[in-house]
Order: sequence, then C-alpha cells, then structure tokens
Amino acid sequence: MVFKRLLGSLGVGGPTVDTVLDPGAAQPGTSLSGQVHLQGGDADFDIEHITLELVARVEAEHEDGEREGAVVFDRFTVGGGFRLGAGEQYSVPFSVTLPWETPVTELYGQALGIVLGVRTELAVAGAKDKGDLDQLRVRPLPAQEAILEALGQLGFGFRSADLEYGRIGGTGQQLPFYQEIELTPAPQYAHAVNEIELTFLASPGGMEVVLEADKRGGLFSSGHDAVTRFTVDHHDVEHRDWNTEVDGWIRQLVEGRASHGLHAAYGHGGHHGHDEHDHDGHRSGPGMGTAIAAGAAGLAVGVVGGMVAAEVVDEVGDFFEGDEEEEE
Repeated sequence: MVFKRLLGSLGVGGPTVDTVLDPGAAQPGTSLSGQVHLQGGDADFDIEHITLELVARVEAEHEDGEREGAVVFDRFTVGGGFRLGAGEQYSVPFSVTLPWETPVTELYGQALGIVLGVRTELAVAGAKDKGDLDQLRVRPLPAQEAILEALGQLGFGFRSADLEYGRIGGTGQQLPFYQEIELTPAPQYAHAVNEIELTFLASPGGMEVVLEADKRGGLFSSGHDAVTRFTVDHHDVEHRDWNTEVDGWIRQLVEGRASHGLHAAYGHGGHHGHDEHDHDGHRSGPGMGTAIAAGAAGLAVGVVGGMVAAEVVDEVGDFFEGDEEEEE
C-alpha cells in the first residue's frame, strides 16, 4: 500500500512524493529496489536529499508493562541536490541492500504479523517531511526456510512472531532488536516443553540459530527455560538433511545438553540471556490475531482467527503514522 502525502511542512502547493517498491518480497542481505516519484508543486523547490528509512514495529519491556514503538533500523540517502520545477514529474531509481538481520514478514506467502515499512523523507529548502510509507515484505533466506520447513515436517506449529527490543548475549547480533518466532511443540516433545522460541541472526558468513525451550516442570521440579545456539552456512542448504539435523537440535535443547560455554555466554538463564535492555522471564504471547496453523507441508498453511494478509498491509500505515514519537 502506498501512502501519498502533501509535504505538511511546506503547506499547500508543495511537492508530493510517492515511493514504489519493485514487486515481490525481498530477502535479508539482498537488494531492495524501486523508484521515488516526485510531483512538483506550485513553485520550484530545491530537493536537498531523499532518504529511505527502514522502520519496524518493536515490542519493549518497561517498568509499567510492555509497549510497542517504531524503530528505524537503517537509512539510505538515494538522491538529492537538484531543483524540482513547478509541476515537474521526476523519478529517482534506487537499489539498497537490506541488513542481514532484517526480520522475515512472510512464510510461503502468508503474513506472520511482523510490521515493517519503508518511509521516505524528503528534505526541501531546509524543511524535512516523512511523506510516504510503504509496506516492506521480506521472505526467508534459503537456510531459514529450510529450518522452518523442517520444524513443520517434524510436527511443530506456528504460534506467533514478534520483534523484541534488546540483544541476545553471546551472539553477533547487529540490530537493536531481534525476531522471535514462537512454536507449539511437536507431539513427541509436548510432554517436555510448553513452547519453543526461535531466533535467526544472519550475517554474510552464515547464520546463528538461537533456540529456547519453555520446559515443563516435573513432580519434583519447576519449569524453566533452556537455551542453546547453532551455526549454519548459507552455501550448503540443499545438501543437508534438515529434518534430522533440526530434530537433533531440539533433542539437545530438551535434554539440556547445551553446547560448551553456552551458560557463560547467555548469562543467568534469563530470556535468551538478554542484556540490560531486556527483562528476565518476559514471554510474549500471540498478538493481533497473527497465529498461523501448522500442517504437515510446513508451518504456514492457513491463517487462524480471520486475519488476512490485507489487514497487515493496512496496519503498516495505521501504526507508523501514529507512532513516530516512539522512535527515540
């Protein structure tokens, strides 16, 4: 969905901006392309710069509870330094590279409820206006899709996905937030865990896979969290037995055979071992009707609760337009 807005800072008669992304979903670490279309106003204007912001809806824990806010996680200047004549139409093509840790918004074409946007900032004659907002769709990397598909084949189900503000200790995380995918346990693990939480931290050299299990308590013990981490490569995805490998990860997690040095890296057993931005014990549940039912063919088979992908599109503008003050 494209939102055209008159530059409010310039009043009636100012130029308008309309950013159009190339069709289809992008992938983390790859290019995002499109064009910024400008329509001149009633007079000539000097366009100082055109900047694209990648914006995400992120959840954060505060003393008074959980809040959601908009976080800018990358910026790109794609044009500027020219005069836009009165009534003139002008287009600026762009191609920028998404961060490797850009969250995944859809799986097999089904929306996961993650809200990302590309916002266009136009600086004209000393005034700036964030005048256009577009939904950013991101599909998984091959390794991410293979792991999610394996989990679906093993019987795990999709519960929810969100973005959490904070950092996971002991990892190479770059962004100020991370994506958390919550899964219902496969039948063979339902006796041991309430849910599994999965985080991907991709980089040019590979990808860290962080798994956390909410383990059930026993007759003489209380429930607790268990965390482990694995590293995969981008280049041999098609030649691995992902079902066997991922099942081995889950068994190691459930049985508590954490890799060497894990406890030191992940702190004191808090949620993913988060640093000072996080609060131990926080566990977010399904939100905004975004739960997706699991099936044998994979995690994303059908949408539950009556939500359709179009609602996620509408939500992009509604959220970011009313939440710009949260970015700071």
